[in-house]
Amino acid sequence: MKPLISPSLLAADFTKLGIELESIRNADWAHMDVMDNHFVPNLAIGEPADRAIVEASPIPVDAHLMIEDPDRWAPKYAEMGCKSVTFHAEAAQAPIRLARELRGMGVRAGLALRPATDIEAYVDILGEFDMLLVMTVEPGFGGQSFLESMLPKIRRTRAAIEKAGLETWIQVDGGVGRANITLAAEAGANNFVAGSSVFNAEDAYAEVEALRKLAEAHTHCR
Repeated sequence: MKPLISPSLLAADFTKLGIELESIRNADWAHMDVMDNHFVPNLAIGEPADRAIVEASPIPVDAHLMIEDPDRWAPKYAEMGCKSVTFHAEAAQAPIRLARELRGMGVRAGLALRPATDIEAYVDILGEFDMLLVMTVEPGFGGQSFLESMLPKIRRTRAAIEKAGLETWIQVDGGVGRANITLAAEAGANNFVAGSSVFNAEDAYAEVEALRKLAEAHTHCR
């Protein structure tokens, strides 16, 4: 299970989004945050712009739905062309049913957990999801500092996945950069969302490569 780099478009310059997308063409995924100003105290630009991003992206798009009522909206992002759709455990009314619906539409289904949400409640249903997103900041805003207190949670999640014999990915999102990607990789993460560290770099393409090499050198999944 190789490390995957997923630059967060929340940190991109939206006045030149086409150029920004091209600058990360070597990444594995483009991470697109969707926010409704209810589940999190921030608002993203909306469905028409999200659709345009999916159509313009040279790499697959992973939609992270930080919204109320993902049971209604997640399938729309699958229909839009996102190849992975992640919704929050704290917001979904029927997470298993929703994951199965997404998988039935041919996309990867991810379950996201806020920092204070324990993985233990979801251990028995890990097989229903293609990815677990362990938030390493409180969701809603880019540019926050990585919470090292989430490393034990990542380790517990990796141990549960391996005990069950699953291939479920572990994604980390929030404050990921060169200073801490190795810690997350050693803990068991294999999908790394990096926003500011990529798009604020002098060369986003080169930064993606640098992050990938660091993760490869310290990955738990060889």
